[in-house]
Amino acid sequence: MPSDRAFDFTAAMRRLCVDVTERLPEFRHVRMEEVAVTFAQARRRVMHGLQAKLTPLRFEGGALTTNHRGRVYTIQRWYADEREMLYVLTFYLPRFLEQTYREKLITVLHELYHISPQFDGDIRRLAGHYHVHSSSQKEYDRHMARMVDRYLSLKPPSSLHEFLRGSYSDLVAQHGRVVGVRMPIPKLLPLSKSA
Repeated sequence: MPSDRAFDFTAAMRRLCVDVTERLPEFRHVRMEEVAVTFAQARRRVMHGLQAKLTPLRFEGGALTTNHRGRVYTIQRWYADEREMLYVLTFYLPRFLEQTYREKLITVLHELYHISPQFDGDIRRLAGHYHVHSSSQKEYDRHMARMVDRYLSLKPPSSLHEFLRGSYSDLVAQHGRVVGVRMPIPKLLPLSKSA
């Protein structure tokens, strides 16, 4: 029988992300109070496709504007309780929760690792032509899998990650419904017609 309390998915994901940033040195630069954790509905109920996404709210080097094809752009700014957010971390439901437990944890660390070590609103830029995932996304994910093993070896409380063992329908069956923070992805805004 479902509980009478809805499951707050984004609050649970935030608690997990905070714990990851406190336990693993590679993530200590991340200030989760400046990362909006949200969810969006996957358009199609299929296993393949986008599971999660990190949206930086600044451009290269933390800049508020960028030049692209002769135009100057900025990005919508977003505040929560008067604190400006520098990143939006979005999980696509129910698709994200249909992965295996391990794949879910790898996805979480994968997205958090995209946050710039300077925590300036930009992404982590890796060496080489493919600066987002280095030269191989598979190797990037193998690196994240090793970090997941390290994280779990530190014995985080199971209450922080146990909800990832089930599927979306498991959470609905247990809690009645799944809720959380939803927001549109911030848009690029043109500031001028020419640089």
